Formats: sequence, structure tokens, C-alpha cells
Amino acid sequence: MLHIAVQMARHRISALLAVVCAVLGGAALITGTGVLTESGLRSELPPGRLGGADILVSADQTFRLGGPDLPIALPERAAVPASLIERLAQLPGVTAAVGDVGFPVGVLDARGRVVPVGEDPRTAGHNWSSHTLLASPRGEEGPGTDGPGIDGRKPAGSREIAVDSAVAAAAGVRPGGEIRVVAAGRPAAEYRVSAVIDAPGAGVLFADPTAADLARRDDGSRAGTVDLIGLRTEPGTTEAVAEAVRAELRDHEPRAAESRAAESRDTQRPGTGLVVATGAERGDLAAPDAVAARSLLILLASSLAGIILLITGFVMAGALGVAIAGQRRELALMRAVGATPKQIRRIAASQATVIAAAALVPGIPLGYLLADLFRGLLVDRGVLPEALPLTFGPLPALATTLLLALAVQVSARGAAWRTSRMPATEAVAESRSEPRHPSRLRTRAGLLLVVAATTLSVVPLLSRTALGATATSIAGIIAAIGLALAGPALIRRLSDTLARRLPAGASPATWLAMSNVRGYAIRIAGVVSTLTMAVVFTLTYTLAQTTVLTATTDDVGTGTLAGERLTAPGLGGLPEGTLAAVRDTSGVREAAPVTGTTVLWPYEQLGDPMVESASAMILTPDARDVLDLDVRSGSLARLTGDTVAVGSDVARSRGASVGQRILLILGDGTHVTPRVVAVYGRDLGFGPVVLSRDLAMEHTTTRLDQSILIRTDTEAGVGASGATRDSLAAFVSARPGLALSPADTTGAGLEDAPPEVWINLATIVVLLGYLLLNIANKLTATTAQRRTEIATLRLNGTTPRQIRAMMRREAALIATAALTTGLAVSVIPLALLGVGFLDRPWPAGPLWLLPAIALTIVTISFLTIELPTRRALLTAPAEALANRE
Repeated sequence: MLHIAVQMARHRISALLAVVCAVLGGAALITGTGVLTESGLRSELPPGRLGGADILVSADQTFRLGGPDLPIALPERAAVPASLIERLAQLPGVTAAVGDVGFPVGVLDARGRVVPVGEDPRTAGHNWSSHTLLASPRGEEGPGTDGPGIDGRKPAGSREIAVDSAVAAAAGVRPGGEIRVVAAGRPAAEYRVSAVIDAPGAGVLFADPTAADLARRDDGSRAGTVDLIGLRTEPGTTEAVAEAVRAELRDHEPRAAESRAAESRDTQRPGTGLVVATGAERGDLAAPDAVAARSLLILLASSLAGIILLITGFVMAGALGVAIAGQRRELALMRAVGATPKQIRRIAASQATVIAAAALVPGIPLGYLLADLFRGLLVDRGVLPEALPLTFGPLPALATTLLLALAVQVSARGAAWRTSRMPATEAVAESRSEPRHPSRLRTRAGLLLVVAATTLSVVPLLSRTALGATATSIAGIIAAIGLALAGPALIRRLSDTLARRLPAGASPATWLAMSNVRGYAIRIAGVVSTLTMAVVFTLTYTLAQTTVLTATTDDVGTGTLAGERLTAPGLGGLPEGTLAAVRDTSGVREAAPVTGTTVLWPYEQLGDPMVESASAMILTPDARDVLDLDVRSGSLARLTGDTVAVGSDVARSRGASVGQRILLILGDGTHVTPRVVAVYGRDLGFGPVVLSRDLAMEHTTTRLDQSILIRTDTEAGVGASGATRDSLAAFVSARPGLALSPADTTGAGLEDAPPEVWINLATIVVLLGYLLLNIANKLTATTAQRRTEIATLRLNGTTPRQIRAMMRREAALIATAALTTGLAVSVIPLALLGVGFLDRPWPAGPLWLLPAIALTIVTISFLTIELPTRRALLTAPAEALANRE
């Protein structure tokens, strides 16, 4: 069977080229998605500055719901009891046990400019004793390394520091010199540099008592704690010591439980919440925010997987349908000489498998390359940290091979099913024609999919969220697939109607084109449906993104009463006293701090426990003077203590009305049950949750405000007057590290769009390119298979010019049908999307999109039909009939 399949494939190269392109592109897309998934599950973060530690002990920076659900990263640093350091230091095999604390630090050079410090200014400050955990200058890690080189001595007193060599070079300072430092939000002060450490990312190191004071480990909620504990061990004992540490932590559990019993029942963290890491696992504890980025890879891959598999399966099925349709005569003759239906289907499947195997060879490596390029895009847009690598293992290639092998087998056998089941004589008779009446089951299934897609289009009316907008895109694709199934019946009925109304004086080319459309409804429907898929995919996916972006921008622009935003990007947070000083500035009417964090919201859905991770704002009651969140009930004036405000969508879906208490998990893993004091309507622009500053600020890594919104004395706070702007500019220039910018970006272009918009647009471009390439190949193969038909027409007296005219009219009919159908399929989902997000029955998007789509579809239709037709006309009719494929 395999030999016969290969021989048949050799004579159908043009038709099978579409299959090759479909499988190759599908392999690249599926492999790339698999690499992202595997990287999210298995990528290993480097330990960074803590590469000299053999073992790290930290609070568990993940939340686990249980069951098959993946853990969710908690990006805010939680604390570890400092009392464990001495106990762990006494374990056999431990040569050093050191606690590390981190806090915001900004370094200023001689000109008052901020110098980059470490990997993150929010945690660039550390205690001197943690230098024993630093990696060596060459990045060597583990037992036996000598540690970093130190030029100078350790800091002594509260006005001495040590800096890494990169900071020293950028600030132009040497041991014994002085530099200005903004530490933990304190005012900038002069510090003497006692040492320069040759270690990557060491940051700024203070004397241990000074670091404890700056990190607020002497009093308050984090008294007697450190961020993590690092252990150095004797060579060859790391794993044994790690087990001993885990046993010691289990013994520590009862004492931790007694301590928690004395705390409020509304603020707790289950268990000790401590984990032990060695080897590659250390990176997860050293950089919890990077772990959150790794979880994002899984989320991205899962959101892309469905649409990629859907489009890949659709394209492959169409390409194989065209290829096997061109071999119906050969398959029918095999039935006539005794081949069984099972053998016919096996021949079709074997041939497709051989072609797919050849396409997988370049397709899978291309997928790995595509994943690496996609990671570069994510890094450039700030979605992923540079330190997070991709994991290139064999699993994505294996999964791609299995998925495509299954898809090819099912598609090929399905395409050959009718021919294999027909009686031999009937199969031969039908090999040059199509069934006059398309399958009723296929037509009904297609119409049901269209109805289901229309029902799904209602989701944006019920949920004004990014997930609700996604339903629009999915509805469009499902409707396109439904039309592909029902297409033959619709095309035949439409062509019958047009043929009856065809003018008596119509040209022969027009008459022939219409007859072809009527006689080959299945063939024409396959081409139209693929083009329709491209139209629908481009319109729904692109306009869904632009509509959500416009609605978000409208929310932010309308809800932002302030005209200016003050930040300190290089200092890790705004220095203390900045808010009071801003309010005293001439021309400032109102000012309020705004800080971002992450919050987890557990809830039940259909009886199953769920948890949603979302960004949240930390506000004070003064925020109502600079932000209008469109409060529907309650008031932001009561946003004090353990209180929150929630968006109207989540309030409705989870029953979180004013006065009720809800369960939330803060960014450091602390469980709280705050009371809802307000429900607001602009949750698309400002997020689903707003936290009270009293509730959440102590549970952030820096405990500093990240920005201040400033409303000036001009009308509506749209912007500052000249005098007020001069006052604010003078204020900023007098405080190095501060930056002033417009409070909202409603007039910004696409370059300022959120990273997720760029990700989705990049995905659209890649998938659209895949679709268009396969459409071109499919049209070319379909036209090339009509050489016999063209030769017969020429023998009957039709001139080449008339044939070209006929084919051009067919191309015009195909392009018109695809554009009309695509618009018809897209109009309901997009209208409902516009109503749900913009209160109008049309979406937001670029005006050039529709003309560009029309031009692309028309160009592809004409070129992929015109070029094969001209090639077929170069062959003499008799020769074409004698050597017909």
C-alpha cells in the first residue's frame, strides 16, 4: 500500500504542495506553542546574585489551588523568621547560614542622575553579611567557589556602603569616595564607599544594623524576619543538608502554628509557608517576579493553543480534501479492480502520512526558531525578564508529530470516505463530477455551528472583560467553520439563483463561469470557505483587540481627573514625604498616591473551586479626587482599614455587593477577608479590585508608593498651566530620581499599547500569514487540477482568451463570495462587541483594515487562478489529455 501511495504522490506534486505547506506551517506553530508551554513548566531561572548559596530557604512564593491546576506565582516578597538562621547554622555540613534582606535603593552620580543598580531597584539594597552568598565574578556557583573579590573593607556605621563594580563604574566612584544614595524611601544622603565588590548584580550593601533599620526589620509587622536564608555547605553534602533543613522546618511547624494562633483570623498564611531549594530551583526563590512571568508563558500558550489547533486542522483538512479530490479517478479505478474500501482509505492515509513526514522535518526546527523569536518580542515589550530562558526539549517535537499524524490520518481518511464506500462503477462515473446534492448531515451541522457562534457572540454583552472580547474572535472562527460545512449547499443554491437571473446576452465566459460554479459547488465552497476564514479571522481578532484597547483607553481617560503623574522609576519607589511636598506645591489642587500589586481571588464556579489572579490598585480615600472609577454603589471615601472596592463585572458574577466580605490572597500570600465598600463601573480600565492602602501596603515588597496622581488648578485637571508646570518642574529637578509625565495616555498611539496587545497582534500576523500562504497553495492546486477541463474546452473551440476570461470571472465570484460571507459572519459578533464595550453597534479599529483585506483577497484570488491557467494554456490540448494527472 505504501508503494502505491508513493507512486500516486509522484504524479500529483502540484496538488500535494498545498498539503506540504499546511503541515509545515502547522508544525511550526504547534511546536512553537509547545516550547512556550514547556518553558513555562520547566524553564530554570538563574539564581542571580545569590549564585554562591548552595541552599536557599524562602517563603513559598506560589499559591496552589490543588488538583491539576498549576500553581500561581506570588510576586510580592514574603518574610522568613530570622530565628531560623542560628538553628540552620548548627546543622551538620553547613559552613555558613546568612539571612538576606532587600529594600529599595537608588544611587545618584555626581550630576544627580540615577545610576542603574542591580536587577531591580526595588530590592537593590542588602545587608553586608549577605555578600557571602554572592556569585563569583565569573558566574561560578556551588561548593568550592571562592566568592566575589572585594576591594576595600566591610561597611561600618550607618553612613558607609559597599557597591558592586558595575555601580561603581557608572557612578564614577572608588573605595573611599562618596556618593548620594536614596535608601528605602529616605531622603538622599551622602554615603562613603568602603568597598567595591566584583560580583554581578550585588547591588548596594549596608552594615547589617543599618540594613535591618532600612528594611524595617526592627519593628512593625516584619520585625525579626529576613527575606530569605542562604546556606553554604561542605562539598558533596548539599542534598543531605537540604533534607536536614526540611526536617528542621517540619519541627518548626508546631511553634509556627502557636504564633499564628495569636494573630487575627482574617490575616494568616497556612502552614509555615517555607520551601527549600537547591540547584536550578534556587532561581525561583531568588526572583519571585520572574516566576510570575513564567506562569505568563503557560497562560499565553494555553490561550494560543486552541485557535492554532483550530486553524491548523481546518487548513490541513482543506488541503488534503483538494489533493485527494484530484485522485478520485485513480481511487475509483482501484475499486473497480478489486480494492476494498479499507484499502482505499489506507492508501489515501499512507500517501498523506508520507507527505506530512517530509514536511515535519523542516517544520519542527522552524517552530523552535519561531518560539525564540516570540520570546525576543516578549522581552522587548517588557513582558518577560531577560533572565528567563526558553527550554528546548524534545517533548514539543514529539507532541507535534503525534498531533499532526492523527490530524493527517483523520483528514485523509475522511476525504477518501465517499469514494471508498461507493460501488466501483458509480465511483468511476463520479470521478469527474461532484455529487449533485451535498450531504444534508454536513449542511445541518454547519448551520448548527453558525447558530452556536451567534449565541456565543452575546458574551461581550454579559461580560465587559478581555475574556468576553475573546468570545467574539472564537465565535467568528466557529461561524466560518460552520459556513465551510454548509457552503456546498449554499453555493449551489446561490449559483442556481444567479443562473436563473443571468441576462440572455451574457458572454460565453460568464456563462461558463456560472456553470462551473453550479457544477462544482463543493470545490468552490472549499476555496470560498478558506478565504472566508482569513477574512473573519483578521476582522474579529484585530478589531477585538482594538476595541478592547479603545474601551480601556476611554475608561482610563474618562476616569483620570489628574493631569500629571509623578514616579521614581530608578529609586524603587517614591521617597517618604514626597506626597506632602507635592501637595504644598503652588498650583496643585489634589494629589493622591497610587500603587500597583497582584491579588488572587478564590471563588466557586459551578461548585468547583477557582482562583483568578489579577492586577490591583492600592488607593487611599483621597483617590476619589484624582480618579473617577464610576462608583455605582458605596463610596471610595470609606476605603480605609480592611476594605476593598470591586468592579461591577466581578461583583455581579461573584455576589460581592457593598457590605459583604470577600476572601482575597494578597501578593505575598497573606489571606484577608476585607469588606466591600464600593462597586465601580470602570473595571476594564482600572482593574477588578482596588485595595485599601491600610490593608495592602505592608504586604508589598517595597512598602513605598509607586506613583502620585496630581490634579492641578486648571479646568478639570486636564493639564497644568504654565506657572503650575514650572512649579512642578522645579519640584522634580530639586529631587533627583523623580519623573513627571501625563497622567493618562488617551492620545497615545499603538507604540504605547499594553504588551498583551502587541502579543495578540504578533499572533494575528503569524497566523494570517499561515492562512494566506495555504490559501494561495490551495487555489493554485485547485486550478492546476483543471488542466483536463481546460484542454477539453479548447478542443471544443473555446479560445485561450475566452478561457482566461472565464477563469477571471470565477476568481471574481470567489473573491466576492468570500468577502461577502466573511463580512456577514463577522458583522453580528463585532456589532455585539461594540455594544458591549463602546455602547455603539460597531467596533473600534483602523479604517484601512477592510480595504486592505479586500485588496488581499482579490489579489490572491486572481493571481492564484490566473497564473496556473496561463501555465495550463501553454500545453497543447491533446498532450494535456494524454498526460493528465
